[in-house]
Order: sequence, then C-alpha cells, then structure tokens
Amino acid sequence: MKTLSKNWLTEDVIDAEYKRYVLLAYLTDVQQNFDQRKLYPQFADLVDHYTQLVALKENTLHLYNAFPGQAKQFDWEHLRISYEKLVQNDALMAELEEIIDFSIPQFHHYLQTGKEIYDYIESHLKVEPVGVVPLYTNEGYMFIIHPDSKDTEIYEYQTTIFTEKDEKYRSLQTLHIGTYKRSIVNTPEHMKIELIRALPKLPNPAVYAIVSEIDLPYTETYLPIAKRALVKKLAA
Repeated sequence: MKTLSKNWLTEDVIDAEYKRYVLLAYLTDVQQNFDQRKLYPQFADLVDHYTQLVALKENTLHLYNAFPGQAKQFDWEHLRISYEKLVQNDALMAELEEIIDFSIPQFHHYLQTGKEIYDYIESHLKVEPVGVVPLYTNEGYMFIIHPDSKDTEIYEYQTTIFTEKDEKYRSLQTLHIGTYKRSIVNTPEHMKIELIRALPKLPNPAVYAIVSEIDLPYTETYLPIAKRALVKKLAA
C-alpha cells in the first residue's frame, strides 16, 4: 500500500509535473484498494490531504508557513532564534498554486468514490443489541460477526465524549477479548452470559452484535466501519 507524506506538497522537488506523477501514483493505489473494498487507512488520509489543500488554497499565508525555515540569527539577550523561510520566489509560489489547483479536484473525486463505497457498506451493516440494553451504555462489548464463517470477534468497548468547536463527539476505544465460535448452543446471548461470568467487572454490560450482509476485508473495512456504526448507534 502506497502512502503519501503529509508534507508531500513542499518536500523534495517543487515541480508541477513531478508532483502530479507522485499524486497520481498514490491515487492509482487508492483506487486499487477501493476496487477491493479496502477503505482504511487511505480514506482517512484522503480527508486529511484534501482538508489541508483547501486550507492552503484559501490562505496563501498558510502555504508560505508550510515551508521549513533555516536559522538566520541568534538573539543572545532573549535566547531566541530567528528563522528565514526557504521560499521567497514568486515563481515557486505560482508553481505550488498550480499543483494545488490540480490536486484538489483529484482528491475530491476519490473522496466521493470512497464515500459511496462507505455508504454502501454501512447500508449493509446491522447493529443489534444482545439482550436487554442497560441505561449505562458507555462501556460494554461489541460482537463482530463474520458473515462467511462461524467466528465472532469480541471486543470490550469504552466511549469518551469530547467537545470541539461547541460540538460534542464520541470516541471509541476497543480491546480485543477473543474469537468465539458460534453454534446452535453458543449463540450471542450465550456468549454474553459467559462474558459476564468470566469478566465480572461489568455485571450488566451493554452488548451489541454487528453483522455485515456482504463479505468485507476485515482490518481495512469491516472493523473500522463497524466501530463507527456502533458510535452512531450509541449516539442515537
């Protein structure tokens, strides 16, 4: 899997043709992963790159500040180093603006493709409570059921609510407990009972089973989307 450095725009050679080559090679790899329904971590990376480029496009000062500086002078009295930006050339800035103008629609296109895949997969996920749901749901267990086998991955989860720009968000931390085999006897309900016996720290846990109607790459797609689906369920 190819990666694209967070500083890809300003590192190495600042040349529009070269940067297009770097970007298109990365996006070709992204498309190959998307073709296999592998979304992460590249979908999240696309969001970060796109957001950064749009911010740079809207504020030339941010673009200027994105460059490193070299030490110019040391102020012995205040123990402070002043730096000089390594970019001062108007032609170079114009080259960067050309790269940004080319890159933004490219990232936007692949973001839309990734979102369509995400929405399709999410529409084929079911999140159902196992047994009675307690009033306290910030901690509990998540069962991820493999559609193509008898395996069920069990995770302990814990949610944290944090505020950013006057809006509240939930983050989800998980700990893998183990892989259980489903059977006529060993149902999700029975697994819940066994967990309570084995892990008494949560005597009345919230338990949710997540199942996909379609086969998915587990690490790159099923697990991260299942976590987000659970967060949405808990928030609702």
